Amino acid sequence: MKIDTKPRSDSSNILKIHRSQNHTFNIRHDVVSYFYNKLHFHPEIELIYIIEGKGRQFIGESVFHFKEGDMLLVGANVPHLWRADERYFNKEANLTMQAYVMHFLPDCLGDYFLNLPENKGIRELIFNKAPLSVRIKDECKERVVELMQLLLTAADNRRIILLLEILNTIASHKKNIRTICENQVQFDNAKRDEGDKMNQIYQYILNNFHHEITLEQIAKIAHMTPNAFCRYFKSRIKKTFSGFLMEVRIGHAAKLLAETNKSVADICFESGFNNFSNFNRHFKLITHKTPLNHRKYYQELIAQRNFALKDQAFHPE
Repeated sequence: MKIDTKPRSDSSNILKIHRSQNHTFNIRHDVVSYFYNKLHFHPEIELIYIIEGKGRQFIGESVFHFKEGDMLLVGANVPHLWRADERYFNKEANLTMQAYVMHFLPDCLGDYFLNLPENKGIRELIFNKAPLSVRIKDECKERVVELMQLLLTAADNRRIILLLEILNTIASHKKNIRTICENQVQFDNAKRDEGDKMNQIYQYILNNFHHEITLEQIAKIAHMTPNAFCRYFKSRIKKTFSGFLMEVRIGHAAKLLAETNKSVADICFESGFNNFSNFNRHFKLITHKTPLNHRKYYQELIAQRNFALKDQAFHPE
């Protein structure tokens, strides 16, 4: 089973998910240099568990970083993009990314079955929560990983049973899941260029956010006037372009603060800001922390994790 990263002929960013004629849905274990890094969407819901890899992730209207151990449920036709950190593009580094990935259509189990009273929780997960996409954590995630591993080699109706168990586990662990997006952002797979233009915009932002990006420049990429571009972008992503760009820059800064020893001033300018006070103000507005408090928070998390690992080494079960 595989995902065809060659676009369908009728739309360049709708990905066709291949599956066996004997299977209702598919699951695979990917081991690749980096995940597919173009904005895309598909009618299937996607469940992904990242085993290895780091980078930046765009799902619907949301911008954040992904890392090992993340598990996400991405809704049908929700645009998403996985951009690996730059080091994964260096062939000499010999790095790989790994993930368990499952795709299934929202109605693959049948309308009658999903509408049974006993399936209310699963129905709500598929049709109400999945369109906003869901982050899965803690014991719920651990159980779903076990079930995905079993599903990789399962056959016949055991596959359906495991799929149901996965969906029921996620639906019933309300404390371990949270939606990612505030608004539903779903592209129309009947429109030929629905994702292609947005992908060009996203790629330009990713390649140039370190520098000033004027409205005229980004509008030119989309072959629009600035006013038309502003309306187009907000209608698709439910955010203004300036607000979205700010989240990309702050997200990059937050990652550097957590993972490097670079000075806050250097990170400010490397993230596309030319004014230190402006950087501090927007960073706190988006993260609810000052840059220094953000760094301190992650340093304490790392220290706690290292202490736990040492304690485990000295006191094995």
